[in-house]
Amino acid sequence: MWTETGNKLYRKFKFTNFSEAFAFMTRVALEAEKMDHHPLWTNVYNTVEIWLSTHDAGNVVTDKDRKLAGAIDAITGNTPNKQQDVTYQLD
Repeated sequence: MWTETGNKLYRKFKFTNFSEAFAFMTRVALEAEKMDHHPLWTNVYNTVEIWLSTHDAGNVVTDKDRKLAGAIDAITGNTPNKQQDVTYQLD
């Protein structure tokens, strides 16, 4: 589930291995590039953490962040009603 804290949307994703985490990041990167809205993120082995805020609006959460968060959820196959699960296996 995305949480809003410190003027950022935050979510942590865990995968079974580094390759799945990297594949997820690649998919997110392509979507972020299309939206011209790029995340702050980290990746350590099978864990990806993402923070979203809009720099042009003074580093606060805007609709751009919510749209990108929704696109990221779609990449994981996650819907708002299923956001409890943060472990994904991407094909």
